[in-house]
Amino acid sequence: MADTNTLRWVPRAGGGAETAGPVGPDARGGRPLRYETLRFPDCSPIPLLRDGFEAYDGRIEYWDARSGTAWVVAENSGVHEGSSRRLPHLAERIASVRGAPIVSFGSVSLVVRNAAGRPERAMEADETLYLHPDRAATPERSLTIGGHDFPDVVLEVDHTTDVRPGKLLLYEAWGFPELWVVVPPAGATRRRPAGVTIHRLEGGKYRSAPESAAFPGWTAAEIHTGLTEPVPTPATCRVLERVGRTLGAREGRGPEHDPLSRALLAEGRTQELAAAVRSLLKLRGQSLSPAFAERAAAFSGIPRDTVMAAALAGADEADFWRRLEAAPGRTGPRRP
Repeated sequence: MADTNTLRWVPRAGGGAETAGPVGPDARGGRPLRYETLRFPDCSPIPLLRDGFEAYDGRIEYWDARSGTAWVVAENSGVHEGSSRRLPHLAERIASVRGAPIVSFGSVSLVVRNAAGRPERAMEADETLYLHPDRAATPERSLTIGGHDFPDVVLEVDHTTDVRPGKLLLYEAWGFPELWVVVPPAGATRRRPAGVTIHRLEGGKYRSAPESAAFPGWTAAEIHTGLTEPVPTPATCRVLERVGRTLGAREGRGPEHDPLSRALLAEGRTQELAAAVRSLLKLRGQSLSPAFAERAAAFSGIPRDTVMAAALAGADEADFWRRLEAAPGRTGPRRP
């Protein structure tokens, strides 16, 4: 009879996420993972049977139905939550420049289920990001190994814990493509210095990399800075813009494809064009009415050359507006 505490992992049909199977051919060529050897430093074991697990509301680092044991973090910390919750905000800024959404599912449970659909093992991720949520099988309450697509990035925060002897091995065995492990300054030690380690799956094994594959060009040092500074600095914002533009260039997208960025770009263009017209008319000795600023909103649908030509030719502000109304090919709203 097979040892059910030793599992190898075989790919789901059609690629993507993986599912647990008994000991057998290992599609990744790695060694079988023995769950009883996993360790979860600074976590406390508590008894928790399967029925209790399904009803449990608290956070669990790892749970095993066979032993009826859950491991929970011994010391909860705001530093831990602060670092993980910053990632979705950074990703939103990248998404607005990229021109396509990036979705976070937060601290989601990753569950291995048996043939009857009952949970066998579970682990809690600190943060998860999907770069293409519109075409991924994303989780609802939990992520089922073999039933949902894996996120493009999983984040783990090592503040009082250490993922290396436990959670890291599980992520690798289950085939998660990219794992970021951040050690915030408040949790750093001489043996565990502050920083981010990017683990990328290559040939079934994790290898440390200097930058992300999911977010091309975003380096481990830049990620750590973004995750640990209270408010993004101008330098970090430039990094996020760079990463967003790189992602967008790969997909033929940009800020103009993001609804909020598109509106802000249009507003900025309108304000810049209104300032240029105001300056030109004043240089020509023409006075402007109080209604000019309000009416200038119509510039958003008119080519710049058309607006500037009307400003150069108009005898006064009223003539400027008449010429603009009569301009061929304009797409902005007409004056009521």
